[in-house]
Amino acid sequence: MSRALVLNATYEPIGVVSSRRAVVLALGQKVDVLADTGAHLGSEHLRVAIPSVVRLRYFVKVPYERHAPLNRRAVFTRDDHRCQYCGRAAESIDHIHPRSKGGAHEWTNVVACCRRCNAAKGDRLLDECSLQLRRPPAVPTKYAWVSVAVGSVPEAWNRYLDRAAA
Repeated sequence: MSRALVLNATYEPIGVVSSRRAVVLALGQKVDVLADTGAHLGSEHLRVAIPSVVRLRYFVKVPYERHAPLNRRAVFTRDDHRCQYCGRAAESIDHIHPRSKGGAHEWTNVVACCRRCNAAKGDRLLDECSLQLRRPPAVPTKYAWVSVAVGSVPEAWNRYLDRAAA
């Protein structure tokens, strides 16, 4: 089943729901459908387009700012599933400054890594081995949690995520 991006009345992304939930919100007139998937749900007397992006008709105060969780899936998403040392497909994560040597488990110290590079680096610092980072790790963008929630962001969502990030 596909998913739908939920925007606040101010067009700020606040969540991702199942398409079925988005249809229920649209039928209950709680949201305006801004984009649909092109597919339809139907019954004997009703045919409804499946929403891809919906906007709440009323403003909802979000009590906290969402962030992408620091986990394997989020690190792989940030690093495009590529090893940050050699560019091959990533299979694990690596702490640049090893935790055994006082390194923290935080966004700027964790990268996606292939098995070969992870074994070559082992429990050493970068200057103790021959590996170099292709790009420095960074904290994900404000709405990276959307990418982590769905895996790959549908094309119809990009204009709303770009608008909110600006």
